[in-house]
Amino acid sequence: MIWQQIVKKLTSRKFWTAAISFVTAVVVFSGADAGTAERVVSLIWAGATMIAYIVGEGIVDAAAAGVSSVKDSDGGDA
Repeated sequence: MIWQQIVKKLTSRKFWTAAISFVTAVVVFSGADAGTAERVVSLIWAGATMIAYIVGEGIVDAAAAGVSSVKDSDGGDA
């Protein structure tokens, strides 16, 4: 998987929703109460928000500096 695909996944709300659903199911399956599951979900959403913000700011900064983030298979600009 190339870097752009990873960035796209990490900034996707659908990805984070799926990740939270999976983790919540695992937490509930392990016997934790609803309060624990809620705290875990809150923690994941907080992390996802920070990741999306940091990646978004990086993309904006790169665009402002005139750096192309699109590379072809040779590593050169597409």
